[in-house]
Amino acid sequence: MRNMKTYAKYILGLVLIGLVVAPAGFAGNKQRIGQAGASELLINPWAGTSGWADANTGSVSGLEALGMNVAGTAFVKKTDIGYANSNWLVGTGISLNSFGLIQKVGDAGALGVYVMSMNLGDIEVTTVESPEGGLGTFNPKFSTIGISYAKEFSNSIYGGAVLKIVSGGISDLKTTGVAIDAGIQYVTGSQRQLHFGITLRNVGPTMKYTGDGMSFRGIVPPNGVDMTVEHRSAEFELPTQVKIGVAYDFNFGVGQRITLAGNFTSNSFSKDQFHLGLEYDFKNILLLRGGYLYENGINPFIKDDYADRTTVFTGPTGGVSLRVPLNKDNGSVFSIDYSYRDTNPFQGVHTIGARIIL
Repeated sequence: MRNMKTYAKYILGLVLIGLVVAPAGFAGNKQRIGQAGASELLINPWAGTSGWADANTGSVSGLEALGMNVAGTAFVKKTDIGYANSNWLVGTGISLNSFGLIQKVGDAGALGVYVMSMNLGDIEVTTVESPEGGLGTFNPKFSTIGISYAKEFSNSIYGGAVLKIVSGGISDLKTTGVAIDAGIQYVTGSQRQLHFGITLRNVGPTMKYTGDGMSFRGIVPPNGVDMTVEHRSAEFELPTQVKIGVAYDFNFGVGQRITLAGNFTSNSFSKDQFHLGLEYDFKNILLLRGGYLYENGINPFIKDDYADRTTVFTGPTGGVSLRVPLNKDNGSVFSIDYSYRDTNPFQGVHTIGARIIL
């Protein structure tokens, strides 16, 4: 009875958190769209979770939980290490590289670290005097470094947080900031088949750009003195969001599972989103995924309709994982993961990754 009361408190706390923080996302309106910076914090760099449209906030586990709901890292049995590369919006020359490690600590804790680097490719330098370029190129880069800790509080309750250091810019213009994610997962059912999750992401102070790129040589009136003038950079907020998800496992046959997952994302500085995903697991060897991302303005029947769509994504996603057993006794595997996210314009987002799960 005491355990039931404890679980009830956790569930009530989970619901209250959702009721408190979700209005922060609902408060976002059309006038605020596009006003946040550091939008790379909204990118999911991993192939597994992106393959079913980021729908598994409630059931994600292991390394990829760092990009969805950090509470899921508490499910790591020993070690989970992985790398992923994304060809972002094929045709733009943008690439993402991510590396992460989750290590079990103690009886119920998990410590994690990850790095995501975004390379925007070479861009032609232009000036007022040389608008056609010919002065060389510059290469904007953005990176995120995260340190996480998650814990299994009971057989059903998992929670965690991650501290992220965000940086980006070019050679003479840079910005650095910090952000925090926190999440909870609840698992129940006779076969632990029902999953709930909620996470609050990208909470932190405002950021701004600094550097020599904010200055220029100019004539200062009234005496016409030639001196260096520096612009003041406006501060910008982080793209805070709340994710609330539920998933259900349908177990059948020998080692076969189908998981149906749904997720709602409340964004403070962009439109709210709905995610629906499906994953089929065949004996933990072959995993097939599909999903759909929807926000107001996406027309599933007319992909080229730009009238109301404010995102490059058009909805459909898909993915696959092939896992090779390393040790049948402890269930350790080596996994190759792939996902595709449909976009228009450009030719989609392709992500491929590799993981060792011990």
